[in-house]
Amino acid sequence: MSSILTLFGSSFLASTLLPGGSEALLIWYLQQDVHPPQLLWLTATLGNTLGGLSSWLIGWWLAKRFPEKGLKDQRQRQALERIGRYGSPVLLFSWLPIVGDPLCLAAGWAGVRFSLATVLIGSGKGLRYAVVIWLSGAAL
Repeated sequence: MSSILTLFGSSFLASTLLPGGSEALLIWYLQQDVHPPQLLWLTATLGNTLGGLSSWLIGWWLAKRFPEKGLKDQRQRQALERIGRYGSPVLLFSWLPIVGDPLCLAAGWAGVRFSLATVLIGSGKGLRYAVVIWLSGAAL
């Protein structure tokens, strides 16, 4: 059970504005063959999605609390421009390193609906973990 909580925590933190990765831990747990790949996929996807949504929530809160300030960080401004240009489906790419976390924050700032953000962020992250599991040789 502690391995599931560790994977969840690692996946959550990897999807916040903090640096980190969870793919190596997922692959290691797959090789240990203690839990079924489906449970590991679900755990990593859920943790990573909730981490992305925490960034969305920060962006939403900042927009409500400090609307006149704007987003200062260049990556966040670029992410806001991408959301403006391509719309909310760009959140399918929230799993990408460096740009994914600012995309989630900018989506909250831009007012992308929470339910839509959840579906798009979760879909992108779930697909990424499915590919990681597939590349590791395990089957979902």
